[in-house]
Amino acid sequence: MEHKHNNSHAQKATRRLRIVAGQIKGLEKMVQEDKYCVDIINQSLAVKQALSSFEDFILKNHLSTHVVSQMKSGNSSKAIDEILSIYRLSKKK
Repeated sequence: MEHKHNNSHAQKATRRLRIVAGQIKGLEKMVQEDKYCVDIINQSLAVKQALSSFEDFILKNHLSTHVVSQMKSGNSSKAIDEILSIYRLSKKK
């Protein structure tokens, strides 16, 4: 579904993704430099946490804007379907 976000939201989301990208580059460097396995795992867990935080940020915005808008416009079934879809995907993690 195509939609628009305000510029501030897009900037914050992009910033979070750049942080994740930096963490992944650091993780790659650690592997190349044969760093201690536990340190690599800790960095990998930090990447997972950063991605989880990014997902939370995107979901919160979606719920507070798009879902609210769908509910107000009488399209609650679409909103519910989207939320259930996200929930099902999250259970597969």
